[in-house]
Amino acid sequence: MYGKLYSSCLYGIDGVLIEVETDLSNGLPLTSIIGLPDSAVREAVERVRAAIKNCGYQYPLQRITINLAPADLRKEGSSFDLAIAIALLTTSGQLVLPPQERTLVLGELALDGSIRPVPGILSMVDLAKRQGFTSVLLPYENVEEARLIRGIGIYGLQHLKDLAPGHTLTSQGLNGNTSGGTTSAGPIILKDYSHLHISGPSSARSIHGRELLSYPHEDYSDVLGQHHVKRALMIAAAGMHNIMLVGPPGTGKTMLIKRLPTILPPLSEEEALEVTKVLSAAGHLKEAPQGLIADRPFRSPHHTISTSGLIGGGGIPKPGEVSLAHRGILFLDELPEFQRQVLEVLRQPLEDQTVTISRARAAFTFPAQFMLACSMNPCPCGYLSAQAEDQRCICSPARVAAYRAKISGPLLDRIDLQVEVPPPGDWRMAGTSPSSVEMQSKVMAAHAIQAKRYTNRSVRWNSQLSGTFLRKTIHLPREAEHLLDQTIQTLNLSMRAHDRIMKMAQTIADLDHEGEIVTAHVAEAIQYRQLDLSLF
Repeated sequence: MYGKLYSSCLYGIDGVLIEVETDLSNGLPLTSIIGLPDSAVREAVERVRAAIKNCGYQYPLQRITINLAPADLRKEGSSFDLAIAIALLTTSGQLVLPPQERTLVLGELALDGSIRPVPGILSMVDLAKRQGFTSVLLPYENVEEARLIRGIGIYGLQHLKDLAPGHTLTSQGLNGNTSGGTTSAGPIILKDYSHLHISGPSSARSIHGRELLSYPHEDYSDVLGQHHVKRALMIAAAGMHNIMLVGPPGTGKTMLIKRLPTILPPLSEEEALEVTKVLSAAGHLKEAPQGLIADRPFRSPHHTISTSGLIGGGGIPKPGEVSLAHRGILFLDELPEFQRQVLEVLRQPLEDQTVTISRARAAFTFPAQFMLACSMNPCPCGYLSAQAEDQRCICSPARVAAYRAKISGPLLDRIDLQVEVPPPGDWRMAGTSPSSVEMQSKVMAAHAIQAKRYTNRSVRWNSQLSGTFLRKTIHLPREAEHLLDQTIQTLNLSMRAHDRIMKMAQTIADLDHEGEIVTAHVAEAIQYRQLDLSLF
């Protein structure tokens, strides 16, 4: 006897369709799972056997072969348990599923038949919808997450018995108790899934119609002074440029960057789905979500993080911090305190905006389109640029050089804005500080200009321009081009720095609502390369 159901597993952050084929034949009772299963999948045999018996069904006493196709793809995780159990019940004639439904089955089984949640549901349900499935059977605890994908029937199971309630196994065989109390032997025939927990209209909040600012406890109006730093942060947000703040302790570097998400525009629905998928695949949606993630991610790992923690990896590769910051901000506080080899792995994601992790049997690609925000002291003691008498630097030139050498030239070259943050001075004289709402409205206006400029293009922000498209898009006046060429020759900057200055100048023009780049925009972009200019 042969039967087939469909399940799914994660491949990176995307769902992959898996055919669960079962074959029952005569021979000594033996169950084999083939199709490159990992340990968790092989152990599913014992979980499924116990769950079937403890729910009143009969585990087939035959030679059972379970094939997970495609056979050349490594199968990992426990999401196949429920599909294997139902496939065995249908193949052995104990259960008949609704013929009109094309169903994807997901879930981990406990020994008593209860069904436990699995990670990555969002990606797998999205796959089911794109593959033309009409319904998904999954753990009840995953229902709220699955309901974020509209246009497909979601049915939640708390227990294997929920699939056919009111049926028990007697010594004569499987019996079905009808509403009238009569008993009829034979398989359980399900006409539909209406008796299960069905997802109605989603109660999850929409990502639309929310307030412009979604961080009520963090606001730039709290930061007095530092107006030139706020200007740099607005430029970074307007073009999604990488930024580094450098200054003595206590000048507000961390405070300024932690408020950076408050001036970024909210995620679009497409971006929100991408971000939520990454978090789902990483197992970070433990609680029932209240909708697609609406706010751009802000990740701030500790400086003791490992390479695999930052970039992703492990025996079963999982997204790292650069992927968890997708469409948002990755904040590295006290940048030189990170290990140099950890920082060096950022160079490729900053250029390609993806991370590829290769293993013996497969290569996994994770998205990594993020804005890098960093902070650092000018020297180990932190007071190299301080002016106060009681804050004199005690570091030797060799120690300062060794401290800065922890950040390689190629990585520093990829940071567009390198801004000095001096001590605030007399903050009582700082005047009115712009709020996050005011700054965000300017940033969103610049984003709207870029969206119109790059309509039907693969780029969305100025920071993504490169190559021929950069030269065709950005045109400098002769005086501005001469200034930029002179700066590149005088400071011996790379062509990457040349292109990044051009892109920053375009963002400054967009932020100032100027139609064309002028010399002042290029000059302002150049002065933000302060580590190149050796101003401190």
